[in-house]
Amino acid sequence: MTAAGTYSIDSLREKARRRIPRFAFDFLDGGAGTEAGLHRNRAAFENLRLLPRAMVDVEARSLATEFLGRRWSAPFGVAPIGMGNLIWPGADELVAAAARDADIPYILSTAGTTALERIAAIAPEHAWFQLYVGKSQAIVDDLLERVARAGFQVLVVTVDVPAPGRRLRDQHNGLSLPLKPSAMWGIELAAHPAWSFATLRKGAPRFANLEPYAARNASASSLATLMAEQSSGRLDLDLIRAIRARWKGRMILKGILSPDDAARSRDIGADAVIVSNHGGRQLSGALATLEALPAIRRKVGPDFPLILDGGIRAGEDIAKAFAAGANFTLVGRAVMYGVAAMPGGAGHAINLLKSELSQACAQLGVVSPAEIDERFVFAP
Repeated sequence: MTAAGTYSIDSLREKARRRIPRFAFDFLDGGAGTEAGLHRNRAAFENLRLLPRAMVDVEARSLATEFLGRRWSAPFGVAPIGMGNLIWPGADELVAAAARDADIPYILSTAGTTALERIAAIAPEHAWFQLYVGKSQAIVDDLLERVARAGFQVLVVTVDVPAPGRRLRDQHNGLSLPLKPSAMWGIELAAHPAWSFATLRKGAPRFANLEPYAARNASASSLATLMAEQSSGRLDLDLIRAIRARWKGRMILKGILSPDDAARSRDIGADAVIVSNHGGRQLSGALATLEALPAIRRKVGPDFPLILDGGIRAGEDIAKAFAAGANFTLVGRAVMYGVAAMPGGAGHAINLLKSELSQACAQLGVVSPAEIDERFVFAP
């Protein structure tokens, strides 16, 4: 498949919808409950209006961005997505390599289907690790040791999953791990032979990062049970402080919507927070991340690093995130649509976003995304 017709993230999404089975697409595309939170993330971007500046020389534009002590080629990275290899076999490795080649960060999830050591080998200077603090402190402690030993420089602790979200599309499709094909799945698998044969070659997705904590030769079923235990309501400020004391690299807290939580995160030593509602996959009634961002910026002041995650589908959305107070952004579904749509799709999606963001900077009258702030928000 060529890149013909893949001129936007929405076009990649449509190609992905046709190319992979429905249960895989719905897992990627869907949200919690009525999916109101998912749609609210997009609506917030659509409703924010920008005020461009004219008569500015913007020929020498650059997307290069200083963030957390290093220079990246663009002001966005790839958000963590669990069960990536369900979307397309080998997706975790494909996205890590694309991020490395594009010189942007890639965040591997605890629920990733590729071992963290493998991802660290593919993208040693670009891989961050996302940690779920589950029921077992022993697993948390060992994961932290493995992540440090593998050379990860940045730890992303997710704080918004005290219990799994209720995702109705997955329930309707009978999606669970281990995968249990049904008659309905048989039709989907037959209709998507490329995905089916690729999965046969690679093997069914497994929670690779948790395999060391399961019994020898553990079944996919026991690994799935172990993964379910990574949702835990025990995460509190004391645990975050303990992780901060132990982890020697950069630490980011992901899943912040409250200004007070952002301030507490800063005060206990987080290097940044990710303003996120888990892509609309946890609480359907939660406010959009772009809606939450301005109040958080006012609370923490101008200097504390804020990352916006959720709802970005175009480079112009990244510009809007900066106008609302972000210093950096994350994209998840946008890149995974590319992986599912076509060979080389991860890199294609990243390049689309870069090109669109550069064009948006030109239209706004700036030479760098760092110049975009609240002055560019139209407020009648």
